[in-house]
Amino acid sequence: MFYMEGALLKSSSVFPYFFLVAFEAGGLLRVVILFLLYPIICLVSKEWGLKIMVFVCFVGLKEESFSIGRTVLPKFLLEDVGNEGFDMVMKCGGTKIAVTDMPRVMVECFLKDYLRIDSVVGRELKVVCGYFIGLMEDQNGSKVEGEGKMDSSIIGINCLNSSLHYELFSCCEVVYLVSEADKNWSALPREKYQRPLIFHDGRLASRPTPVASLFMLMWMPFGIFLLLVRAAFFFLLPYKLSMQFLCFTGLKGTLIVSDDGRKTDELKRLGEDRGVLFVCNHRTLLDPIYLSMALAQVRSPSQRLVTVTYNLSWVSELISPIKTIRLTRNREKDSKMMEKQLKQGDLVICPKGTTWREPYLLRFSPLFAEITDDIVPIAIDFHVSMFYGTTASGYKFLDPAFLLMNPTTHCSATILEKLPKSFTCQGGKSKLEVANHVQALIGKALNFECTSLTRKDKYMTLAGNEGIV
Repeated sequence: MFYMEGALLKSSSVFPYFFLVAFEAGGLLRVVILFLLYPIICLVSKEWGLKIMVFVCFVGLKEESFSIGRTVLPKFLLEDVGNEGFDMVMKCGGTKIAVTDMPRVMVECFLKDYLRIDSVVGRELKVVCGYFIGLMEDQNGSKVEGEGKMDSSIIGINCLNSSLHYELFSCCEVVYLVSEADKNWSALPREKYQRPLIFHDGRLASRPTPVASLFMLMWMPFGIFLLLVRAAFFFLLPYKLSMQFLCFTGLKGTLIVSDDGRKTDELKRLGEDRGVLFVCNHRTLLDPIYLSMALAQVRSPSQRLVTVTYNLSWVSELISPIKTIRLTRNREKDSKMMEKQLKQGDLVICPKGTTWREPYLLRFSPLFAEITDDIVPIAIDFHVSMFYGTTASGYKFLDPAFLLMNPTTHCSATILEKLPKSFTCQGGKSKLEVANHVQALIGKALNFECTSLTRKDKYMTLAGNEGIV
């Protein structure tokens, strides 16, 4: 049995996780109220501070649709796990029981799915007519799952300043205490995750500590102004000038090609009778902007450039500098459409079919492999400083707004070698082999791990649907 905040996490403060619940599930008003109450939360007792945060963050939320504990919080909790604390917990054999001050609905998925903890003892929230009322059940009602199957000798790991769970730890034969001075721990490396963190959602890109939260709230008015300025200059200025302005305001990009210039010359000579198929991974909605900038340096300015996509909000389609064509999900129709576009110019396709954040690649759809042999992979990586501009369960029309509100972003596009004929369908490879080979090339260039998961898996996990807009 171990106390999660004191024996596993590097920081004992639970404020950032309640801030995430308020921001992702409650809205900006809850965020402001919670932040303004933070001094009071620090002054009152630990139990009353917890009650205040629970009430502000949960009152009025629908129990059935609350998914933050499954889709958002695991990422930030995993990043806060101490490597030494994790090793200490894992060395204890038998049934592992986590005790936490936070509501169980916030941490159960993180502990059971990502750390393989057997049981979680947390606070239960009161529900009336399917809605949280912002109150917690009596702490004495907390029970351990499988209590009758527990070992007779129980080892407990607690912290010195924890008094909320005295009764639970009093049944332990031995209790090891961890002080805050002892918690000079390093972060848990990804290799030790009991389950890889592949799917996660939410808008905030970094852990909202009180200082980071203050900076974010102070930045938001200026961020909205910067969003409007960036959008206005993008639409009003000529394309090349608007790209320079966006770069000046913090939206930077890097193009990586071969040093000797032979790759650039080869790309310029390709597609004299038809276009080139550029196959890339998909990171954000700004990918078309950076792709157009990158390809303008290696392709003829007169070469027509079109991108095909599965889903794209009308706002994203409006700001894209590349003409976008929607796929119908009918393989025969989509194949004919892409062949037609290649006869008119270059074509960009993202065979993953969805944006992605973590260092993994979803399975590539093999449709592109049978269309042409002139295939050039492009590896795209993207980093934001404050907000993610993608979501699976939120309002997708706000994706460009959050992305353009970032103080800075950075995109790197690496143009890889054109596929040799021996690795194409005409060279004897199947379309699945070609798709998997391109996925592996991009994964190697980015140091990302390739998976067999699809966009459907992503949306079913994060949003409970198949991702059809």
